Amino acid sequence: MFNIVLVEPEIPQNTGNISRTCAVTGCRLHLVRPLGFSVDDRQLKRAGLDYWKDLEIFYYDSFEEVEAKHPDSRFFLYSTHAVKSYAEVSYEEGDFLVFGKETAGLGERILSAHKDSILRIPMRPNERSLNLSNSVAIVVYEAFRQIGFKGME
Repeated sequence: MFNIVLVEPEIPQNTGNISRTCAVTGCRLHLVRPLGFSVDDRQLKRAGLDYWKDLEIFYYDSFEEVEAKHPDSRFFLYSTHAVKSYAEVSYEEGDFLVFGKETAGLGERILSAHKDSILRIPMRPNERSLNLSNSVAIVVYEAFRQIGFKGME
């Protein structure tokens, strides 16, 4: 359905929670190295519970590698520095929803290459950010809402 990309995630519990969201929605998970944890990490496995068997997961050495392997795909990037809301776009099956690492986001190099595709989740002014796994869930369910929850019972 949708593709969730985590660029250099740092916290195993967040990635575990996101993997669970991917498993229950049918989204594919794309992880861009370096990861801030081992994929054998006990906390990562615990957060994903028994959903790992239901998950399609792919690994890359750079975000550019993700783009190169999916040249005809649409990419939406999420940042607290964006102006446009995540709910102001029309999502389509197969879209790539891209999130950065917990401490620094996506970084200027990636953001500057995608200026027209950067979105934000609205929140109160002067607050830093939402938890990464919560942000992914918010965006994924908006995307599914827009396509009528296709594939879900």
